Amino acid sequence: MSWLWHSLYAAAVMLWETLWALVLGFALSAFLQVFFRKEQITKHFGHAGLREVALATFFGAVSSSCSYAATATAKNFFKKGAALVPTLAFMFASTNLVLELGFILWILLGWTFLFAEVVGSFVLIAVMWLLVKLTLPKGLEEIARVHDSGEVKSCCGGCHELEMESDEEPFKQRICRRENWIRVADAFIMDALMLWKEMLTGFLIAGFLMVLVPGDWWKNLFISQGTGSVRLVENTIVGSLIGVASFACSCGNIPLASVLWSGGISFGGVISFIYADLIIIPLILIYRKYYGTKAALYITAVLFVSMVAAGIIVDLLFRALGLIPSVRPPSAIAEASFQWNYTTWLDFTAIIVSGWLVWIHFKRPNKPVGINTIIE
Repeated sequence: MSWLWHSLYAAAVMLWETLWALVLGFALSAFLQVFFRKEQITKHFGHAGLREVALATFFGAVSSSCSYAATATAKNFFKKGAALVPTLAFMFASTNLVLELGFILWILLGWTFLFAEVVGSFVLIAVMWLLVKLTLPKGLEEIARVHDSGEVKSCCGGCHELEMESDEEPFKQRICRRENWIRVADAFIMDALMLWKEMLTGFLIAGFLMVLVPGDWWKNLFISQGTGSVRLVENTIVGSLIGVASFACSCGNIPLASVLWSGGISFGGVISFIYADLIIIPLILIYRKYYGTKAALYITAVLFVSMVAAGIIVDLLFRALGLIPSVRPPSAIAEASFQWNYTTWLDFTAIIVSGWLVWIHFKRPNKPVGINTIIE
């Protein structure tokens, strides 16, 4: 049973290494959700223009959602009249341009991958926009909008939708109001509840793969010889398919991305793998429920092609700029261990901050029953 303990130990160490980053990301995201001025933005998503797509991307990035909550929120926008491209841009940005994912990516893979993930996100949205413009079947958008989706329960538990209420009160006054900090604590708790299963699953999968899968197996899975173009295309496609099969999404993908990078996948393959959190099997079934079979297959195909294309373009761009790391170190999860260092103090601080926010959440006056209540 030593393999089991080694796998669990590796997952626990990596979770400890990234704990402070997760708490910081959730806290900053909660602050932005509460104190940033918002409008009823769905009325701005009715067209697939540059302004609409940019707004959707920005509000998705500050919303911070798990893949399931992002899908549900995007569906509500779409059903109320939002165009398909802004809807997909919002959905993608709220899972791949969020703070907590960026912090974990920096810790486990380095700033180069973080930079590539951000650049690639904008490339992906541009490619997706072009694909939809060129290939969207006539009438499909309207059919998907009127499709009777019924009720689909999210499997993340505790999901909440991004609040879009306008607040004309000056920022200096709002930041001094106690009820706003209660809302920050609520948003922090809700985000943590949304993502803890995904993150735990991602760390566990990475830990078990690191211990159980021989290094040679990864080298046989990815083409490492031959022409660069063949290897690049194959690696990005395989990376996306692994993302589909991993059933982990958002932040939970990053530990496994570290294992794949050390196993031999190309730079662009890692990026495509990270993006594939929106086409895992459970989400494809949810797309079918929300929009119908034909629209679900179309959305999945557009997202897949966009993810592969983004990985290829980012790989070529960063290779041309000389930014791809020349040294491929062992997986960060394989080298990590419990140590008394600056990470320990950061984690202790994160635990204190988390405890303070939890205390605010439970001590709020007239707190609604149940921790999974949607933020008012």
